[in-house]
Amino acid sequence: MPRRGLLLAAAGTLAAALPRRKARAAGPFGQLREDGPRPLPEFSFTDAEEQERRVADFAGTGLLINLWATWCGPCVEEMPALDRAQAALLGDGIQVLALSSDRGGRAVVELFLKDKKITRLGLWLDPRGAAGRAMGVRGLPTTVVVDRQGREMARLEGAAAWDTPQMLAAVRRLVGPPARKPAEDLSRT
Repeated sequence: MPRRGLLLAAAGTLAAALPRRKARAAGPFGQLREDGPRPLPEFSFTDAEEQERRVADFAGTGLLINLWATWCGPCVEEMPALDRAQAALLGDGIQVLALSSDRGGRAVVELFLKDKKITRLGLWLDPRGAAGRAMGVRGLPTTVVVDRQGREMARLEGAAAWDTPQMLAAVRRLVGPPARKPAEDLSRT
């Protein structure tokens, strides 16, 4: 077999052996890849009051974890859409955790959010990049969709229009419905 034929056959075999990813909600910037469910590793970050937080603190809440930095052009581009997505998803019990990896800390991120008029996203800090390392993130921005059981359901590497109806629907579907409260026992009235 000619050398080129061997290379093509090897490439085809390798491609067939790689795990297949389901590509879903395509936004104008990126593709949401559904690889889940898989366990979300433990990591910590800090809130606006510089208190340590963990993903476990949000048990039962759907999460859209966005890893970003003020110096990252695509990150800056998608921040307004994430802000609008937070407004749209909050009523569904879904929290956007935009974890900034800026080493300048709170002052840098706070000034950025104020300057860009980002008002709905909380101030979440991860200056050492612990979240990215724990989740095996390859670059910024990366966003991970976490269901109410704390499992990674999907991720998107790169910027996305998170506030589009298609992306919001995909996030809601992946996170799942909020837990229902038990119905009142009306037999005792």
